[in-house]
Amino acid sequence: MKNLIKMTLAAATLCFVQLSNAQKLSLQSSNIKIEGTSTLHDWTMTSTQATLSGNASGNTINDVRFVMKTTSLKSKESAMDKNAYKSLETSKYPDITFTTASLPASGTATVSGNLTITDVTKNIKFPVTVTKNGNSYIIKGSTKLKMSAFGIKPPSFMMGTIKTGDEITININISATN
Repeated sequence: MKNLIKMTLAAATLCFVQLSNAQKLSLQSSNIKIEGTSTLHDWTMTSTQATLSGNASGNTINDVRFVMKTTSLKSKESAMDKNAYKSLETSKYPDITFTTASLPASGTATVSGNLTITDVTKNIKFPVTVTKNGNSYIIKGSTKLKMSAFGIKPPSFMMGTIKTGDEITININISATN
C-alpha cells in the first residue's frame, strides 16, 4: 500500500512539473493560402489574420486551436470574394477553426484534428513540418479537401457558365513563440 501511495505521489508530481513547464504559444504571423480551380482559371485566396493557441511542453505542442475569420480570405477580385463569402455563409459562420490535441514541437508529422467550416466539422489529417528555433516555432503544411465534404456548394459565376472546382488545397505558414 505504501508503494502504491508513493507511485501515485510521484506520478502526480511528474504531471505537475510537466504542466508547470508548459508555455503558452503566441501567434507572431500567419499566411494561409487556399488554391482552387475553375472552368475559367485557377484561383487563390489568402489570409494573414488568424489566432493560434497551444501549450508547448517538451517535444509537443498541446491543445492546439487555430481560428481564421472567413472574411479575412481575399483574392485579387472583389466579385470572387463576394461569391466565396456567400458560399461560406460568413454572416452566419464567421470562423474557420482547426483543433488538434497535439503536434510535434519539431519535425514532420501528419496531425489528426477537427476542421470546422460553416456548421460542419470533419476529422482530417494534415501533414505539417514544425521547425523550432529557441522559443520560436514555424509550422508549415498543406492538404487537399473537397468543399462539398463541408456542405459548401462550389461557387459558380455568370449564371453557372463559370464553375469552381470542388477540390481545394490549403497551405499554411504560421510563426509562433512561447
